[in-house]
Amino acid sequence: MSKDKFNLEEAIKRLEQIVSELETGGKTLEDAIELFEEGMKLSNMCSEHLSALEKRVQILMKKDNGEYELKDFEE
Repeated sequence: MSKDKFNLEEAIKRLEQIVSELETGGKTLEDAIELFEEGMKLSNMCSEHLSALEKRVQILMKKDNGEYELKDFEE
């Protein structure tokens, strides 16, 4: 999955598949390590993507005078 065509939902589904495959067992050590590495890469990509999305989120806040303003989302 390339970064320019990153799809969060697809990445999460793939992560779920990887977890299921690793939990089921029956993989060679080499295959398990490859799956683990793929999962870690996807996890990092998801984390980066979610951080970028969080920066784009804004909150509609009501001011004391009754008007509304947009503020950036803060943790």
